[in-house]
Amino acid sequence: MTNMQSTSSAQSTRALTMSTVAFTVCFAVWTIFSIIGVQLKDQLGLSETQFGLLIGTPVLTGSLVRVLLGVLTDRMGGRIVYVITMLAAALATFLLTFAQTYEQFLIAALGVGLAGGSFAVGVAYVSRFYAAGKQGTALGIFGVGNVGSSVTKFLAPFVMLAWGWQSVALIWAAALVVIAVVFWFTTEDDPIIVKRRTEPYTPKSLLSEFEPLRNLQVWRFALYYFFAFGAFVALTLWLPRYLIGVYGFDIKTAGMIAAFYSVPASIFRAYGGTLSDRIGARTVLYWTFGVSLLMTAILALPTSDFVVAGINGPVPLHFELSPWAFVGLIFVLGFFMSLGKAAVYKHIPAYYPQNVGAVGGLVGMIGGLGGFVLPLLFGYLNDVTGIWSSCFIALFVLVAVAFLWMHMTVRRMERQPVGQPA
Repeated sequence: MTNMQSTSSAQSTRALTMSTVAFTVCFAVWTIFSIIGVQLKDQLGLSETQFGLLIGTPVLTGSLVRVLLGVLTDRMGGRIVYVITMLAAALATFLLTFAQTYEQFLIAALGVGLAGGSFAVGVAYVSRFYAAGKQGTALGIFGVGNVGSSVTKFLAPFVMLAWGWQSVALIWAAALVVIAVVFWFTTEDDPIIVKRRTEPYTPKSLLSEFEPLRNLQVWRFALYYFFAFGAFVALTLWLPRYLIGVYGFDIKTAGMIAAFYSVPASIFRAYGGTLSDRIGARTVLYWTFGVSLLMTAILALPTSDFVVAGINGPVPLHFELSPWAFVGLIFVLGFFMSLGKAAVYKHIPAYYPQNVGAVGGLVGMIGGLGGFVLPLLFGYLNDVTGIWSSCFIALFVLVAVAFLWMHMTVRRMERQPVGQPA
Protein backbone atom coordinates (compact mmCIF):
# COMPACT_ATOMS: atom_id res chain seq x y z
CA MET A 1 0.00 0.00 0.00
CA THR A 2 1.30 3.44 -0.81
CA ASN A 3 1.97 5.61 2.18
CA MET A 4 0.05 8.69 3.23
CA GLN A 5 1.39 12.00 2.06
CA SER A 6 1.13 13.25 5.63
CA THR A 7 3.94 10.94 6.70
CA SER A 8 6.98 13.14 7.17
CA SER A 9 10.47 12.22 6.09
CA ALA A 10 11.58 12.51 9.72
CA GLN A 11 8.95 10.02 10.86
CA SER A 12 9.93 7.54 8.14
CA THR A 13 13.64 7.88 8.92
CA ARG A 14 13.01 7.49 12.64
CA ALA A 15 10.84 4.41 12.11
CA LEU A 16 13.47 2.81 9.87
CA THR A 17 16.41 3.69 12.13
CA MET A 18 14.83 2.48 15.35
CA SER A 19 13.42 -0.65 13.71
CA THR A 20 16.88 -1.53 12.38
CA VAL A 21 18.53 -0.96 15.77
CA ALA A 22 15.83 -3.00 17.50
CA PHE A 23 16.16 -5.83 14.98
CA THR A 24 19.94 -5.88 15.48
CA VAL A 25 19.46 -6.38 19.24
CA CYS A 26 16.74 -8.98 18.63
CA PHE A 27 18.98 -10.90 16.23
CA ALA A 28 21.81 -10.81 18.78
CA VAL A 29 19.48 -12.35 21.37
CA TRP A 30 18.10 -14.86 18.85
CA THR A 31 21.60 -16.32 18.30
CA ILE A 32 22.71 -16.21 21.94
CA PHE A 33 22.89 -20.02 22.23
CA SER A 34 25.58 -20.16 19.54
CA ILE A 35 27.94 -18.89 22.26
CA ILE A 36 26.51 -19.79 25.67
CA GLY A 37 25.50 -23.20 24.33
CA VAL A 38 29.18 -24.18 24.21
CA GLN A 39 29.48 -23.76 27.98
CA LEU A 40 26.07 -25.33 28.60
CA LYS A 41 27.08 -28.41 26.61
CA ASP A 42 29.93 -29.08 29.04
CA GLN A 43 27.89 -28.07 32.09
CA LEU A 44 24.99 -30.38 31.28
CA GLY A 45 27.02 -33.13 29.56
CA LEU A 46 24.98 -32.90 26.38
CA SER A 47 25.39 -35.15 23.37
CA GLU A 48 25.93 -33.63 19.93
CA THR A 49 22.27 -34.20 19.07
CA GLN A 50 21.07 -32.54 22.28
CA PHE A 51 23.43 -29.63 21.68
CA GLY A 52 22.16 -29.21 18.12
CA LEU A 53 18.56 -29.15 19.31
CA LEU A 54 19.38 -26.60 22.01
CA ILE A 55 21.00 -24.08 19.65
CA GLY A 56 18.36 -24.73 16.99
CA THR A 57 15.25 -24.33 19.15
CA PRO A 58 15.25 -20.50 19.13
CA VAL A 59 15.77 -20.54 15.35
CA LEU A 60 12.85 -22.93 14.96
CA THR A 61 10.38 -21.09 17.19
CA GLY A 62 11.48 -17.66 15.95
CA SER A 63 10.67 -18.81 12.44
CA LEU A 64 7.32 -20.46 13.20
CA VAL A 65 5.97 -17.42 15.06
CA ARG A 66 6.62 -14.99 12.19
CA VAL A 67 3.32 -15.59 10.41
CA LEU A 68 1.31 -14.88 13.57
CA LEU A 69 3.35 -11.78 14.42
CA GLY A 70 3.05 -10.56 10.83
CA VAL A 71 -0.75 -10.85 10.91
CA LEU A 72 -0.92 -9.13 14.32
CA THR A 73 1.18 -6.30 12.88
CA ASP A 74 -1.21 -5.87 9.95
CA ARG A 75 -4.15 -5.66 12.37
CA MET A 76 -2.71 -3.82 15.40
CA GLY A 77 0.26 -1.92 13.98
CA GLY A 78 3.97 -2.64 14.20
CA ARG A 79 4.82 -0.23 17.01
CA ILE A 80 2.89 -2.01 19.76
CA VAL A 81 3.59 -5.54 18.45
CA TYR A 82 7.32 -4.80 18.17
CA VAL A 83 7.52 -3.60 21.78
CA ILE A 84 5.52 -6.52 23.16
CA THR A 85 7.67 -8.99 21.20
CA MET A 86 10.89 -7.47 22.54
CA LEU A 87 9.67 -7.44 26.15
CA ALA A 88 8.46 -11.06 25.93
CA ALA A 89 11.81 -12.18 24.49
CA ALA A 90 13.65 -10.21 27.18
CA LEU A 91 11.63 -11.95 29.90
CA ALA A 92 12.42 -15.38 28.43
CA THR A 93 16.13 -14.50 28.19
CA PHE A 94 16.11 -13.35 31.83
CA LEU A 95 14.35 -16.53 33.00
CA LEU A 96 17.03 -18.51 31.16
CA THR A 97 19.37 -17.77 34.08
CA PHE A 98 17.12 -19.79 36.42
CA ALA A 99 17.11 -22.94 34.27
CA GLN A 100 18.80 -25.97 35.79
CA THR A 101 17.92 -28.96 33.60
CA TYR A 102 18.16 -29.54 29.86
CA GLU A 103 14.37 -29.55 29.54
CA GLN A 104 14.14 -26.19 31.31
CA PHE A 105 16.71 -24.70 28.94
CA LEU A 106 14.70 -25.94 25.95
CA ILE A 107 11.53 -24.32 27.32
CA ALA A 108 13.39 -21.05 27.89
CA ALA A 109 14.80 -21.29 24.37
CA LEU A 110 11.25 -21.35 23.01
CA GLY A 111 10.70 -17.90 24.50
CA VAL A 112 14.09 -16.60 23.39
CA GLY A 113 13.07 -17.53 19.85
CA LEU A 114 10.42 -14.78 19.90
CA ALA A 115 13.26 -12.34 19.25
CA GLY A 116 13.70 -13.85 15.79
CA GLY A 117 10.02 -13.30 15.01
CA SER A 118 10.61 -9.54 15.21
CA PHE A 119 11.70 -9.61 11.57
CA ALA A 120 8.14 -10.06 10.31
CA VAL A 121 6.98 -7.21 12.55
CA GLY A 122 9.67 -4.85 11.31
CA VAL A 123 9.06 -5.60 7.63
CA ALA A 124 5.34 -4.84 7.88
CA TYR A 125 5.93 -1.75 10.03
CA VAL A 126 8.72 -0.17 7.98
CA SER A 127 7.12 -0.84 4.57
CA ARG A 128 4.11 1.31 5.51
CA PHE A 129 6.28 4.41 5.85
CA TYR A 130 7.70 4.24 2.32
CA ALA A 131 6.34 4.47 -1.22
CA ALA A 132 6.74 1.44 -3.48
CA GLY A 133 9.79 2.88 -5.24
CA LYS A 134 11.70 3.18 -1.96
CA GLN A 135 10.56 0.07 -0.12
CA GLY A 136 13.40 -2.07 -1.46
CA THR A 137 16.01 0.32 -0.08
CA ALA A 138 14.19 0.73 3.24
CA LEU A 139 13.70 -3.00 3.80
CA GLY A 140 17.28 -3.65 2.72
CA ILE A 141 18.54 -1.23 5.37
CA PHE A 142 16.24 -2.82 7.95
CA GLY A 143 17.63 -6.25 7.08
CA VAL A 144 21.12 -5.09 8.06
CA GLY A 145 19.96 -6.00 11.56
CA ASN A 146 21.15 -9.54 10.68
CA VAL A 147 24.53 -8.23 11.81
CA GLY A 148 23.28 -8.82 15.35
CA SER A 149 24.54 -12.41 15.06
CA SER A 150 28.05 -11.04 14.63
CA VAL A 151 27.58 -8.79 17.66
CA THR A 152 26.90 -11.89 19.73
CA LYS A 153 29.84 -13.80 18.25
CA PHE A 154 32.21 -10.90 18.91
CA LEU A 155 31.09 -9.75 22.38
CA ALA A 156 29.43 -12.70 24.12
CA PRO A 157 32.63 -14.80 24.44
CA PHE A 158 34.38 -12.02 26.37
CA VAL A 159 31.41 -11.56 28.71
CA MET A 160 31.03 -15.30 29.20
CA LEU A 161 34.71 -15.86 29.98
CA ALA A 162 34.74 -12.94 32.42
CA TRP A 163 31.47 -13.44 34.31
CA GLY A 164 29.81 -16.64 33.05
CA TRP A 165 27.01 -17.43 30.62
CA GLN A 166 24.36 -16.12 33.05
CA SER A 167 25.79 -12.61 32.65
CA VAL A 168 25.46 -12.86 28.89
CA ALA A 169 21.76 -13.69 29.26
CA LEU A 170 21.18 -10.89 31.79
CA ILE A 171 22.97 -8.22 29.73
CA TRP A 172 21.29 -9.26 26.48
CA ALA A 173 17.87 -9.26 28.23
CA ALA A 174 18.53 -5.80 29.68
CA ALA A 175 19.54 -4.50 26.25
CA LEU A 176 16.21 -5.71 24.83
CA VAL A 177 14.24 -3.95 27.57
CA VAL A 178 16.15 -0.69 27.03
CA ILE A 179 15.68 -0.74 23.26
CA ALA A 180 11.96 -1.60 23.67
CA VAL A 181 11.44 1.48 25.87
CA VAL A 182 13.47 3.73 23.56
CA PHE A 183 11.60 2.38 20.54
CA TRP A 184 8.22 3.16 22.08
CA PHE A 185 9.10 6.77 22.92
CA THR A 186 10.92 7.62 19.67
CA THR A 187 8.56 6.18 17.04
CA GLU A 188 4.99 6.76 15.89
CA ASP A 189 2.22 4.50 14.69
CA ASP A 190 2.42 3.78 10.98
CA PRO A 191 0.22 5.77 8.53
CA ILE A 192 -2.28 2.94 8.06
CA ILE A 193 -3.00 2.70 11.79
CA VAL A 194 -3.28 6.50 12.06
CA LYS A 195 -5.76 6.58 9.17
CA ARG A 196 -7.91 3.87 10.74
CA ARG A 197 -8.44 6.10 13.78
CA THR A 198 -9.86 8.96 11.72
CA GLU A 199 -11.83 7.10 9.05
CA PRO A 200 -14.42 4.33 9.20
CA TYR A 201 -12.63 1.00 9.23
CA THR A 202 -13.97 -2.53 9.25
CA PRO A 203 -11.30 -5.08 10.19
CA LYS A 204 -10.87 -7.97 7.80
CA SER A 205 -11.70 -11.41 9.09
CA LEU A 206 -8.75 -13.29 10.48
CA LEU A 207 -9.24 -15.94 7.80
CA SER A 208 -8.93 -13.35 5.03
CA GLU A 209 -5.57 -12.27 6.43
CA PHE A 210 -4.23 -15.68 5.45
CA GLU A 211 -5.99 -15.80 2.05
CA PRO A 212 -2.86 -14.87 0.01
CA LEU A 213 -1.03 -17.85 1.48
CA ARG A 214 -3.06 -20.03 -0.90
CA ASN A 215 -1.18 -18.53 -3.84
CA LEU A 216 1.65 -20.67 -5.21
CA GLN A 217 3.57 -17.46 -5.89
CA VAL A 218 3.92 -16.85 -2.13
CA TRP A 219 5.48 -20.27 -1.65
CA ARG A 220 7.83 -19.61 -4.57
CA PHE A 221 9.03 -16.45 -2.81
CA ALA A 222 9.41 -18.57 0.34
CA LEU A 223 11.70 -21.01 -1.50
CA TYR A 224 13.85 -18.11 -2.67
CA TYR A 225 14.18 -16.94 0.92
CA PHE A 226 14.81 -20.47 2.16
CA PHE A 227 18.03 -20.28 0.17
CA ALA A 228 18.96 -16.59 0.46
CA PHE A 229 18.35 -16.33 4.21
CA GLY A 230 18.01 -19.89 5.48
CA ALA A 231 21.23 -21.08 3.85
CA PHE A 232 22.96 -17.92 5.05
CA VAL A 233 22.02 -18.68 8.67
CA ALA A 234 22.91 -22.35 8.20
CA LEU A 235 26.38 -21.50 6.86
CA THR A 236 26.94 -19.04 9.71
CA LEU A 237 26.35 -21.93 12.14
CA TRP A 238 28.14 -24.58 10.06
CA LEU A 239 31.29 -22.73 8.97
CA PRO A 240 33.28 -23.11 12.22
CA ARG A 241 32.71 -26.87 12.18
CA TYR A 242 33.59 -27.07 8.48
CA LEU A 243 36.80 -25.01 8.79
CA ILE A 244 37.99 -27.05 11.75
CA GLY A 245 37.19 -30.39 10.10
CA VAL A 246 38.55 -29.62 6.62
CA TYR A 247 41.41 -27.21 7.24
CA GLY A 248 42.33 -27.86 10.87
CA PHE A 249 41.66 -24.29 12.05
CA ASP A 250 41.40 -23.74 15.80
CA ILE A 251 38.04 -22.70 17.25
CA LYS A 252 39.04 -19.03 17.65
CA THR A 253 40.12 -18.64 14.02
CA ALA A 254 37.13 -20.55 12.70
CA GLY A 255 34.74 -18.51 14.85
CA MET A 256 36.24 -15.21 13.73
CA ILE A 257 35.98 -16.17 10.05
CA ALA A 258 32.32 -17.11 10.57
CA ALA A 259 31.71 -13.77 12.29
CA PHE A 260 33.42 -11.84 9.51
CA TYR A 261 31.39 -13.81 6.96
CA SER A 262 28.11 -12.72 8.53
CA VAL A 263 29.03 -9.01 8.87
CA PRO A 264 29.41 -8.08 5.17
CA ALA A 265 26.72 -10.56 4.17
CA SER A 266 24.35 -8.63 6.44
CA ILE A 267 25.49 -5.10 5.61
CA PHE A 268 25.27 -5.58 1.85
CA ARG A 269 21.60 -6.44 2.23
CA ALA A 270 20.97 -2.69 2.26
CA TYR A 271 22.73 -2.40 -1.09
CA GLY A 272 20.58 -5.26 -2.36
CA GLY A 273 17.48 -3.24 -1.52
CA THR A 274 18.77 -0.16 -3.33
CA LEU A 275 19.77 -2.27 -6.31
CA SER A 276 16.30 -3.86 -6.39
CA ASP A 277 14.74 -0.40 -6.57
CA ARG A 278 17.05 0.63 -9.40
CA ILE A 279 17.23 -2.38 -11.71
CA GLY A 280 14.40 -4.54 -10.41
CA ALA A 281 14.23 -7.30 -7.82
CA ARG A 282 13.87 -9.99 -10.48
CA THR A 283 17.17 -8.99 -12.11
CA VAL A 284 18.90 -9.06 -8.72
CA LEU A 285 17.55 -12.56 -8.09
CA TYR A 286 18.81 -13.76 -11.47
CA TRP A 287 22.30 -12.57 -10.50
CA THR A 288 21.96 -14.08 -7.02
CA PHE A 289 20.96 -17.52 -8.26
CA GLY A 290 23.36 -17.51 -11.21
CA VAL A 291 26.46 -16.64 -9.17
CA SER A 292 25.35 -18.92 -6.31
CA LEU A 293 25.08 -21.84 -8.75
CA LEU A 294 28.68 -21.25 -9.82
CA MET A 295 30.01 -20.79 -6.27
CA THR A 296 28.26 -23.84 -4.82
CA ALA A 297 29.34 -25.96 -7.80
CA ILE A 298 32.99 -25.11 -7.11
CA LEU A 299 32.64 -25.48 -3.34
CA ALA A 300 30.92 -28.86 -3.81
CA LEU A 301 34.03 -30.35 -5.43
CA PRO A 302 35.64 -32.61 -2.82
CA THR A 303 39.35 -32.87 -2.23
CA SER A 304 40.36 -35.54 -4.72
CA ASP A 305 43.29 -37.66 -5.83
CA PHE A 306 42.86 -39.37 -9.20
CA VAL A 307 44.84 -40.73 -12.10
CA VAL A 308 44.36 -39.93 -15.78
CA ALA A 309 45.78 -41.76 -18.75
CA GLY A 310 48.59 -39.57 -20.03
CA ILE A 311 50.61 -39.77 -23.24
CA ASN A 312 53.48 -41.47 -21.48
CA GLY A 313 51.45 -43.38 -18.92
CA PRO A 314 49.32 -42.69 -15.84
CA VAL A 315 49.39 -39.09 -14.52
CA PRO A 316 48.40 -38.62 -10.84
CA LEU A 317 46.42 -35.46 -10.14
CA HIS A 318 45.35 -33.77 -6.93
CA PHE A 319 42.54 -31.24 -6.46
CA GLU A 320 42.02 -29.24 -3.29
CA LEU A 321 40.71 -25.76 -2.52
CA SER A 322 43.20 -23.87 -0.38
CA PRO A 323 41.81 -22.37 2.86
CA TRP A 324 41.91 -18.83 1.50
CA ALA A 325 40.39 -19.82 -1.84
CA PHE A 326 37.54 -21.39 0.13
CA VAL A 327 37.13 -18.26 2.28
CA GLY A 328 37.10 -16.09 -0.85
CA LEU A 329 34.44 -18.21 -2.55
CA ILE A 330 32.27 -18.34 0.56
CA PHE A 331 32.44 -14.56 0.92
CA VAL A 332 31.31 -14.12 -2.71
CA LEU A 333 28.44 -16.53 -2.04
CA GLY A 334 27.47 -14.60 1.11
CA PHE A 335 27.56 -11.29 -0.75
CA PHE A 336 25.08 -12.45 -3.40
CA MET A 337 22.92 -14.12 -0.75
CA SER A 338 22.63 -10.73 0.95
CA LEU A 339 21.48 -9.14 -2.31
CA GLY A 340 18.95 -11.93 -2.78
CA LYS A 341 17.50 -11.52 0.72
CA ALA A 342 16.60 -7.90 -0.02
CA ALA A 343 15.29 -8.71 -3.51
CA VAL A 344 12.84 -11.30 -2.18
CA TYR A 345 11.33 -8.82 0.26
CA LYS A 346 11.09 -6.14 -2.41
CA HIS A 347 8.50 -8.38 -4.11
CA ILE A 348 6.16 -8.71 -1.12
CA PRO A 349 4.76 -5.16 -0.64
CA ALA A 350 4.62 -4.82 -4.44
CA TYR A 351 2.48 -7.94 -4.96
CA TYR A 352 0.64 -8.05 -1.61
CA PRO A 353 0.32 -4.47 -0.28
CA GLN A 354 -2.70 -5.36 1.88
CA ASN A 355 -1.09 -8.45 3.43
CA VAL A 356 2.57 -7.59 3.95
CA GLY A 357 2.48 -8.97 7.49
CA ALA A 358 0.98 -12.36 6.63
CA VAL A 359 2.95 -12.92 3.43
CA GLY A 360 6.16 -11.47 4.83
CA GLY A 361 5.67 -13.59 7.94
CA LEU A 362 5.27 -16.81 5.94
CA VAL A 363 8.27 -16.06 3.74
CA GLY A 364 10.32 -15.17 6.81
CA MET A 365 9.16 -18.31 8.58
CA ILE A 366 10.21 -20.59 5.71
CA GLY A 367 13.55 -18.77 5.45
CA GLY A 368 14.15 -19.12 9.16
CA LEU A 369 13.31 -22.82 9.01
CA GLY A 370 16.14 -23.15 6.51
CA GLY A 371 18.50 -22.06 9.28
CA PHE A 372 17.17 -24.94 11.39
CA VAL A 373 16.73 -27.68 8.79
CA LEU A 374 19.87 -27.21 6.69
CA PRO A 375 22.46 -27.72 9.48
CA LEU A 376 20.69 -30.97 10.37
CA LEU A 377 20.80 -31.97 6.70
CA PHE A 378 24.50 -31.06 6.50
CA GLY A 379 25.27 -33.33 9.44
CA TYR A 380 23.18 -36.16 8.01
CA LEU A 381 24.94 -35.90 4.64
CA ASN A 382 28.32 -35.99 6.38
CA ASP A 383 27.33 -39.20 8.16
CA VAL A 384 25.92 -40.83 5.01
CA THR A 385 28.49 -39.75 2.42
CA GLY A 386 31.59 -39.13 4.51
CA ILE A 387 32.29 -36.10 2.27
CA TRP A 388 32.72 -32.68 3.89
CA SER A 389 31.64 -30.78 0.78
CA SER A 390 28.31 -32.63 0.65
CA CYS A 391 26.70 -29.57 2.30
CA PHE A 392 27.50 -27.52 -0.81
CA ILE A 393 26.12 -30.26 -3.05
CA ALA A 394 22.83 -29.81 -1.17
CA LEU A 395 22.97 -26.04 -1.59
CA PHE A 396 23.73 -26.43 -5.31
CA VAL A 397 20.59 -28.55 -5.76
CA LEU A 398 18.53 -26.08 -3.71
CA VAL A 399 19.59 -23.00 -5.66
CA ALA A 400 19.20 -24.86 -8.97
CA VAL A 401 15.57 -25.67 -8.14
CA ALA A 402 14.90 -22.05 -7.12
CA PHE A 403 16.55 -20.70 -10.27
CA LEU A 404 14.67 -23.05 -12.63
CA TRP A 405 11.32 -22.39 -10.95
CA MET A 406 11.81 -18.63 -11.20
CA HIS A 407 12.98 -18.75 -14.81
CA MET A 408 10.10 -21.01 -15.91
CA THR A 409 7.62 -18.70 -14.19
CA VAL A 410 9.11 -15.60 -15.82
CA ARG A 411 8.97 -17.22 -19.26
CA ARG A 412 5.34 -18.21 -18.69
CA MET A 413 4.50 -14.64 -17.61
CA GLU A 414 6.14 -13.26 -20.75
CA ARG A 415 3.93 -15.48 -22.91
CA GLN A 416 0.71 -14.38 -21.17
CA PRO A 417 -1.50 -11.65 -22.70
CA VAL A 418 -1.10 -8.23 -21.07
CA GLY A 419 -3.36 -7.90 -18.05
CA GLN A 420 -3.45 -11.59 -17.17
CA PRO A 421 -2.44 -12.44 -13.59
CA ALA A 422 0.92 -14.14 -13.06
